[in-house]
Amino acid sequence: MIGADTCTPVSRRALLVGAAVWLASRPAAADADAWRALAAGAVVLFRHANAPGVGDPPNIRIDDCATQRNLDAAGRDQARAIGREFAAREVQVGRVLTSRWCRAVDTAELAFPGRPIREPAFDSFFDRREDRARQTAAALRVLAEWRGPNALVVVTHQVNIAALTGISPASAEGVVAVVDARAVRPVGRIRIE
Repeated sequence: MIGADTCTPVSRRALLVGAAVWLASRPAAADADAWRALAAGAVVLFRHANAPGVGDPPNIRIDDCATQRNLDAAGRDQARAIGREFAAREVQVGRVLTSRWCRAVDTAELAFPGRPIREPAFDSFFDRREDRARQTAAALRVLAEWRGPNALVVVTHQVNIAALTGISPASAEGVVAVVDARAVRPVGRIRIE
């Protein structure tokens, strides 16, 4: 891929959109590429598992799951399936970071019990679009610090992943990427049904 320092924001976005279209056109190869990259210590940005609805109620409190959208039974099954898939593929996980939103924490905890660490850089900014640039920069800094050797798993939200990668994943879908201080470069996608 062209270096980030030679791309304008418009051309960088065009490259990311082109990469996303290309990856979507070859799901089996992208899946294999993604799992190989994870086994080698890449980063995966998972959208939390299924939580019906959009956004959060106006009275949301970060410390009260009753005020938030939460995983339904299908979402809880998806979350457990993420952990089973990592185990079946023998992908070693070095660290698990999550948004502080309950649906993300619950996804991470069901997939990787006892491992999640809450990281505010991955909190949803769906209802606070003015925070997009600041929060995306903070998330990029966290991701760029990862040195492996095992995979870094991040459970976050669609808006966060789209801002970092240009890809809008489905619930329980992961975008696997390599990261440097300037960019998150998708190498594949994995979908947990």
